[in-house]
Formats: sequence, structure tokens, C-alpha cells
Amino acid sequence: MAANEKTQARTEQAKGKIKEAAGHTVGNERLTAEGRIDQTKGDARMAKEKAKDALKD
Repeated sequence: MAANEKTQARTEQAKGKIKEAAGHTVGNERLTAEGRIDQTKGDARMAKEKAKDALKD
């Protein structure tokens, strides 16, 4: 299950980067902000999974 969560985190981070880049390209500040939020969610999910892994060791 942890691998699935890490994959979701990476996907969320990538989705956020794409949204942010698209927002910059078209000048849409809301899309840029949504991209940053998605990246932050992905970062938080990845940090949670890394913490779980550290506790297992």
C-alpha cells in the first residue's frame, strides 16, 4: 500500500507542476495557484509516507 501512496504523491506533484506551468503560460493566476496547491499536497503525502518508512526501520 505504501508504494501506491508514494505513486499517488508523485502523480499529484507532477500534476501540480503541469498546472502551474500552464497557468504561467496562459497568464491564469488561479490555475498557477491550483498547481502550487497540488504540489504541496503531493509533498505532504510523500513526507507522510517517508515518515512511516522511517518508523518501520
